[in-house]
Amino acid sequence: MYLNKIKLFLVISICLIFFFLTYNDVKSYEIKIIDGDTIHLNNEKIRFTGIDTPELKQTCNKNSEIIYCGIKARQLLIDKIGKDKVICVREGKDQYKRTLAECFVNDLSLSRFLVREGYAFAYRKYSKKFINDEEFAKKNNMGMWSMNFEYPWDWRKKN
Repeated sequence: MYLNKIKLFLVISICLIFFFLTYNDVKSYEIKIIDGDTIHLNNEKIRFTGIDTPELKQTCNKNSEIIYCGIKARQLLIDKIGKDKVICVREGKDQYKRTLAECFVNDLSLSRFLVREGYAFAYRKYSKKFINDEEFAKKNNMGMWSMNFEYPWDWRKKN
């Protein structure tokens, strides 16, 4: 009887260790950055929740100079991720069947980072989470807040 309890304890312990070692919602091994708020992680299309970034073809204007702000947002994300591991916490699916998630690098929310840098907007239609970060970027003329721009949702309607 005593030996059976030890075996049971060992089996449960091994199962718990395996669970905790493999539990992150999505661990990155293969990543492709599509644009500022969409990535492919292990062939799963993930859309960052609570933010909206400019489209790749979207431009902004700063001192009569055309800035490809959509490409800039994507490059900012690429540079931030570098060779680090991306971990995403799933929050559901959108109407296009993309996984909605908040993703992190070294415990830093990529969404929060993009908004604070001024290359993403708090997507108030869906979330209030990043409003303070947007206000910080706006107050400090970060990124697009130092340019003439259209909000991504307005730009998409016209294009």
